[in-house]
Amino acid sequence: FPEMLSNPELVLVQGTLNVVMKQNVTLSCLSKSGSPPVRYTLFKHNQQVSSLNRSDLTPALFTLTISSASDVGEYKCKAEYNISSGGKYSNSLSFTLIEPVSTPVLSSPTSQAKKGQNVTLSCLSENGSLPITYLFFKGKLSISPQKTMQKREAAEIFLFIDSLSDFGTYKCKANNSFPNNTKYSNGFNFTLAEERSHSQPLLISLGVILLLLIIGFALAIPFFIIPSYKASE
Repeated sequence: FPEMLSNPELVLVQGTLNVVMKQNVTLSCLSKSGSPPVRYTLFKHNQQVSSLNRSDLTPALFTLTISSASDVGEYKCKAEYNISSGGKYSNSLSFTLIEPVSTPVLSSPTSQAKKGQNVTLSCLSENGSLPITYLFFKGKLSISPQKTMQKREAAEIFLFIDSLSDFGTYKCKANNSFPNNTKYSNGFNFTLAEERSHSQPLLISLGVILLLLIIGFALAIPFFIIPSYKASE
């Protein structure tokens, strides 16, 4: 009688569990105890994918190509003797499909600012596998630590407009676990808000007062000048 099979071990030997479209991965399935020949069958969500027979104690190697979203998910393998109806199942491995980040959008609640004002910049990629890491720049210099967002929400930084040099071009970049894929945002510039002079309201007030005096004087002419003229006749 053949030696009892142990539960096989399913191991990823080529590729990663985070996969991209058209990526190849290789899985190894092996029962470390048992008497060959052994039949190994790979399953995805309990549906048979492929079977291999081994006449010695070498692993069965299954190579897969991730060609659609249906190719990701949980995989297991089964080891059994051809002469038996039973079998032993392995641990499971799950693949996750990762998507590249989309071009992030850099925005602010305000497009105008003045010296001494606090402003906010927000950076968001609408698409791409989480988590997404963002970095903010002014010109070519980074102006903040990296911000890694676990949810589909914008990364934000707060700036203090201290001088005219703070009115340069800002950008942000986004990337995730998708290989060799970093996207840069649009450029964003704050415009300098016109500051009203402190003397302007005073000048307006003086002008109004002067106008009222002129109007008052004009209205008073009939009451003072005309009666005086008549009295002199």
